[in-house]
This record gives sequence, structure tokens and C-alpha cells, in this order.
Amino acid sequence: MTTHKNLLGGPDPTYLPENEEAYRLLGEESRSPAEVAAKYPTFSLAWAMLADDAFEAGRVIESYAYARTGYHRGLDSLRRAGWKGHGPIPWDHRANRGFLRCLAALARAAGEIDEKDETERCWQFLKDSSAEGYAELKR
Repeated sequence: MTTHKNLLGGPDPTYLPENEEAYRLLGEESRSPAEVAAKYPTFSLAWAMLADDAFEAGRVIESYAYARTGYHRGLDSLRRAGWKGHGPIPWDHRANRGFLRCLAALARAAGEIDEKDETERCWQFLKDSSAEGYAELKR
């Protein structure tokens, strides 16, 4: 992957490491997101899928809890990947999408329980991190 120097002086994009085994379990083996999250608790995509499933079933508090777990596990992974608390987290990098989806799921669930500050903070964080992810997920 080619990284170009940011001429504006901001931080370089952060790219989370891929977890091919977790993707394989979800895809080829059709394992449930719960099974994958239990085996790979740092794999934010599984938490995002759990959050989405719970939200669609009307279980907003469960969705909030799954999203918050994936969000925090994602923050830990981002920091291990060199992220310093701000800067681009590109949507076009597959491994980043789980974290970004958790961030959107957290914003959505927080909005449902009328946690306005958290809702606004999460949407803004998503927008600041990935305009493309924001456009895709804020539908």
C-alpha cells in the first residue's frame, strides 16, 4: 500500500492490520458474529455486525453495548497501529471498516436513547476520520 506524504502537515492515515482468519470464519465457514467476536475480541467488524443485528431487532441497549465494545477494541487497535488520537482512518481499507461501523452504530444507538452529546461526538468523530465512511454510514 502506497502512503503519500500529507502536504498539509496532518497525521498520516492509519491502517489497521487485517485478520484474514476472522474474515474466513465469517465468510467461508459462515460462523456467527458472536462466535468470531468470542474467538477474536479485537476484531471490530464482528462487534459491528452484532450491533447492527441487535438494532434491527429493536434491542437498542444491546446494540449500544456491542457498538461500544467494538469501538473501544478498535481504539486499542488503532493506537497499536500508531494512531495518536486523530487523523484519517480510511474507509477504503477493509480492516478499518469494522471500527468505523462500530462508531456509526454507537452514534445511532446513542441517538435512540437520547444521549445527544454522545451521538454528536460519534458522528463528528466518524466524519473527521473518514468522510467516505461517514457518507456511507450516515444514511
